[in-house]
Amino acid sequence: MAANQSTRATLARRVRRWFLPIVGVLVGVLVGLSFFTFGYANGSAYFGKDPQACAQCHSMNDHFDAWSNGPHRVVATCQDCHAPHDDPIAWALDEADNGFWHSLKFTFGAYPQNIKIREKNREVVQEACLYCHKEFVSRTEIGRPHDQGVSCLQCHSDVGHER
Repeated sequence: MAANQSTRATLARRVRRWFLPIVGVLVGVLVGLSFFTFGYANGSAYFGKDPQACAQCHSMNDHFDAWSNGPHRVVATCQDCHAPHDDPIAWALDEADNGFWHSLKFTFGAYPQNIKIREKNREVVQEACLYCHKEFVSRTEIGRPHDQGVSCLQCHSDVGHER
């Protein structure tokens, strides 16, 4: 029995001796790769309002070209339509969420050529439409039952990205 306890104590010392350094190295590699990937992908560009940031990904070229030829190019950037307004916390969370999924899908080549908007992002775009066009939309909603709001994207899905 004493030999068994001695063996366990020796094993526990070995685990403690190597566990933290191994975990530390693995965490360091993960953090290092994250910073490298963020820098390589010019991730900081996505925190600004320059539409060229979105055009860094070749799968966005058609959307960027369509926006460049549409009427919103003179009044709105990608951020104006695709990020929450007036709430820096909601904006940061939205940027983190989209940044994670964009980088994951881009890194593993798991994005479709015909990019589809997620429901959460559709709601953000809807709110952005109302943010700028609230007066017009409120006139359009006159006569509708209270629970039936206007879905801008239902009729105007190509407005920001005219083809």
